Amino acid sequence: MNKLGIGRRDKVQQFITITGASEKVALQALKASDWNLEGAFDIFYSQSQVKSSADTRRLEELYNRYKDPYSDMILADGISLLCNDIQVDPQDIVMLVLSWHMKAATMCEFSKQEFIGGLQSLGIDSLEKLREKLPFMRSEMRDEHKFREIYNFAFSWAKEKGQKSLALDTAIGMWQLLFAEKQWPLVDHWCQFLQARHNKAISRDTWSQLLEFAKNVDPALSNYDAEGAWPYLIDEFVEYLTENGIVQIGQMSDWSQKC
Repeated sequence: MNKLGIGRRDKVQQFITITGASEKVALQALKASDWNLEGAFDIFYSQSQVKSSADTRRLEELYNRYKDPYSDMILADGISLLCNDIQVDPQDIVMLVLSWHMKAATMCEFSKQEFIGGLQSLGIDSLEKLREKLPFMRSEMRDEHKFREIYNFAFSWAKEKGQKSLALDTAIGMWQLLFAEKQWPLVDHWCQFLQARHNKAISRDTWSQLLEFAKNVDPALSNYDAEGAWPYLIDEFVEYLTENGIVQIGQMSDWSQKC
């Protein structure tokens, strides 16, 4: 490792710290990913030996610790206990990432298959391993492709069972959580606009198109195309921004360059 430059040595050390892997494994994964840290994580965690290393018996024990006493599910109380055990706030975005890995159908509950299958896919069979994997799961939010997947997953995960749309209050809470990671400068104005002008549930189309708008349209609206195929709600938001003098051309940097 002494032959490596400072930047690559730092990546090796970060990889070892987050994954607990040996230096040899870290070097193999980083070289295979052309020294892209996120790519190296993907390679490491997708290896079959990592998945198979999770002890099914220990996973069953973990599941039983959090399972609801009256149903074969982990519900809100069990998730609260899990968060307490791994020292994470239930509102922490890492719980959304964990739910994405588990392919959870509904917020605040895990089926046995979701819980065990998700942890197994991450190579986790103990609370210690779960705590060690938290930095990696947080890092996934910085990967553009994974952020998009998690963002789209969040809509179905957060909406009420049997509903096609997402309750406005829930949508606002999710947007504030997600865009805190991506730092979209207009997120607070968007939420204020919805509360003042919309006050209705959010459709899947609006949910998905907002990410495209936030990613591709400069916060100063300098490249906004009024003839574009945006949902009417986003067009009304642009009108709201300009009518209220919130946006001044050239006063904000291009957020899309940060994605």
